[in-house]
Amino acid sequence: MGLTCGSAHADRRVALVIGNSAYKSAPKLGNPVNDATLVGGMFKKAGFDSVDVRLDLSASEMRRMLREFAGRSRDADMAVIYYAGHGIELDGNNYLIPTDATLETDGDVLDETIPVERALFAVEPAKQLRLIILDACRDNPFAKTMKRTLASRAIGRGLAKVEPTSPNTMIAFAAKAGSTASDGDARNSPFATALVEHLPKPGLDLRKAFGFVRDDVLKATGYKQEPYVYGSLGGDDVPLVVRPAATGPQANPQEAIRRDYELALQLATRDGWEAFLAQYPDGFYANLAKGQLNKIGAEETRAAAEQKARAAEQEKARLVAERAQKAEQEKVAAAAKAAEDARIAAEKQKQIEQAKAEAAEREKAAEAAAAKALAEKQAMEMAAAEAAAKQAADKQAADAESKKVAALSPPSAPQPGDLAKSVQLELRRVGCMKAEPTGEWSETAQRSLSLFNRYAGTKFDAKLANTDVLDALKTKSGRICPLVCDHGFRADGDACTKIVCRPGYRVSDDNECEKIQEKKPVATREDSRKRDADRKATEAAPSKPEASGQMVCNNAGCRPVGRGCRLVQHSGAIGAGTGYGTSTVGTKEVCN
Repeated sequence: MGLTCGSAHADRRVALVIGNSAYKSAPKLGNPVNDATLVGGMFKKAGFDSVDVRLDLSASEMRRMLREFAGRSRDADMAVIYYAGHGIELDGNNYLIPTDATLETDGDVLDETIPVERALFAVEPAKQLRLIILDACRDNPFAKTMKRTLASRAIGRGLAKVEPTSPNTMIAFAAKAGSTASDGDARNSPFATALVEHLPKPGLDLRKAFGFVRDDVLKATGYKQEPYVYGSLGGDDVPLVVRPAATGPQANPQEAIRRDYELALQLATRDGWEAFLAQYPDGFYANLAKGQLNKIGAEETRAAAEQKARAAEQEKARLVAERAQKAEQEKVAAAAKAAEDARIAAEKQKQIEQAKAEAAEREKAAEAAAAKALAEKQAMEMAAAEAAAKQAADKQAADAESKKVAALSPPSAPQPGDLAKSVQLELRRVGCMKAEPTGEWSETAQRSLSLFNRYAGTKFDAKLANTDVLDALKTKSGRICPLVCDHGFRADGDACTKIVCRPGYRVSDDNECEKIQEKKPVATREDSRKRDADRKATEAAPSKPEASGQMVCNNAGCRPVGRGCRLVQHSGAIGAGTGYGTSTVGTKEVCN
């Protein structure tokens, strides 16, 4: 198999697979050796002409392997390099780290590592496809410990974006530029597992295959790791393994035997069936021929028995005619009866063999019909599968083209107000903001972004809304910030519901229903003192004047006129009956 259907027999494919796990100056990686072994086996099963798998290489060994592989690429149509291990990005350039690297300073990168450009140089001579697969985006321990000799020198996280300058060249990263890849919890990384699942599918274009790899890795890592492919190919499909060319119906190896069987059946002679069995002593048709031969033998036995019975009858008639002795006649009669019994038995045997032969013929016809039906069913299924595959391939091509157009079209930059509102909408969706979104980046929005940083583990500047914040929010599929409800309400899914207590109970400070305690008034020392003071003040206060406002005076003094009483004028004599009568005029109190 080769690169294209038209020249599948002439294409030559070579692959170099490197897996570095046992680093001398860094913790050992668990999966690169396993991943390299798995991917190398995939290339071998795919029919590559040369597959070289190398594990735990030093810097000099990696340079030598790349030099030798460049020589093999000169005669190849397709050249592929797969690398699993540590990689590093320095000032926008990517480097592969051998197992003997120490990288004490950033300057050691140039001396102790292998530039990715060296791998591109090794696949450059290939005629039709140059493919480099880098599973080297892991969290690099060397970047954390090495000393910086120049403050402005940048050491990136993961690998930097690469744009190949040669045509028909692709570089596939396990994670997009600037991000790291996961080794996973299994024996192989999610990226390597997806590669061996989709790359060797016959007839599947590499761009679609890497698209399926991307989808599988995103699902396996909870949408945290996204593989990415740089470079471009032409308009024709470029599969790693070509779909086998469709072939016409193959000649049935039983066809010649069937023709000879039918010819012997037309002859229907012992010699014909014996000649057939001599040519084909075993198999289905041989069993049929043996049945036909048994049938002929039964017919011959029946004919011989019938001839003997006829001769016996003739002999009997002759003896009767000659008035043979009675004993001789009985003997002849017994012989005739025995011959008749033999003829009847032979006739029955013939019928049995005839039935067996007919049953064998019916079985042969049923088998031929079943084989024909199965062939027709397989042809229909193959046609349906090819039609479905073509339809799926057309759909995937259309989707890929639309994604490509969308990727080439520069997205319009959102306005500041729209960006702030979009970020606030996403903050509300993940449960970190309650207020309605506005076009301004208010203090409420800043506090909401701070909550998101706290619960999502991010470190965005809360004072600024930008596209990085929006992209990070969109990757979250559900609530991030916990739901906080006011007093008297409790969280119910994504909503707050009011707490309802049964009669005699109320909501406590802990948002729980508690029984209402009845409080009885209790006299206190302060209350009795106040009451005594009020009573004394009342008793000491002067009496209120009556409604009349009149006063009555006598020798004892003056006092208010009693309630319901009044003063009236009157005249009378003083000392009447004494002889000293004197007339006076005054007032007196009259009640009721």
